[in-house]
Amino acid sequence: MSTSSAAVTPERIMKFTWSYVPPLVLEAAIRHRVFDVLDAGPKTVKETAEATGASERGLRIIMNVLVGLEFLAKVDAGRYALTPESAAFLVSTKPGFQGGILTHASRQLIPKWLKLTEIVGTGKPEAAVNQQGAGVEFFQQFVTDIFPMSYPSAKVLAEHLQLKGDAKVLDLAAGSGVWGIALAQSSPGVTVTAVDWADVLPATQATVGRFGLTDRYTFVGGDLLEADFGHGHNVALLGHILHSEGEARSRKLLKKTFDALAPGATIAIGEFLVEDDRSGPLGSLFFAANMLVNTDEGDTFSFAEISAWLKQAGFVDARLLDAPGPAPLVLATKS
Repeated sequence: MSTSSAAVTPERIMKFTWSYVPPLVLEAAIRHRVFDVLDAGPKTVKETAEATGASERGLRIIMNVLVGLEFLAKVDAGRYALTPESAAFLVSTKPGFQGGILTHASRQLIPKWLKLTEIVGTGKPEAAVNQQGAGVEFFQQFVTDIFPMSYPSAKVLAEHLQLKGDAKVLDLAAGSGVWGIALAQSSPGVTVTAVDWADVLPATQATVGRFGLTDRYTFVGGDLLEADFGHGHNVALLGHILHSEGEARSRKLLKKTFDALAPGATIAIGEFLVEDDRSGPLGSLFFAANMLVNTDEGDTFSFAEISAWLKQAGFVDARLLDAPGPAPLVLATKS
């Protein structure tokens, strides 16, 4: 009987050795406006250099990397063109632009990861972004750039909820305001109470203002466990906040949210959900490590875990809603 099996090679490990290259090349291309310039039509390296002011050598090398990554394509006469993917998501003037988070890679995200070995040893980061102070500075720069990542999911949620009449929405850790904005856009009777740190709220207010929704918003500054949520809300939004709060604070937050809602209200939670045994999905496992690097107690959680916390807080009918993004949304009802 044959016991042969595929040969084990170090090829995958060698690929990981250079895995920092793609996000940094993408960041450089975005900062030098490569995708924006090529959106007008294919160009040579020389033409791209003239349009961006970057060096021909630098552009030639990173543009060839982008060809290898299939974010650019080589066409006739040595010209480079966008691919459908980069045309849709890497041109900064388009509504689907997803490059905002990449512009934070070298200056905000990766430097923290360089301390990972020490953080694994202590279990704590040098500075936690879920604490006011360092966290305020981080999120002031960050929340607006990640708006496009959540907007499609928020629109799906708005379509699902079909809010009518004078619906009151509570948007917790509102950030850019993306979740509340989508619900406010769905019906003229929707009003939103947006809660976040006082120094982050100017970013929320600016985005809400760009959508012309300021007159339907109330802004409340403070820590989530201390701020006044008000009462009688019909919907509560927790868009990607539990992972940075950690289990203990998340349980308290869900109970406080329950108390602020009207009977029959819906809570909607966006998260990087993991399988019960934490074997995947890989993106959510990566994000758990990101929480190790950036927060004092943060993690990613399973639907079963969040469902149990919701039940303990008094919610019923925990369920999933398919939506664009890293995972389905978690919904539950206040009975």
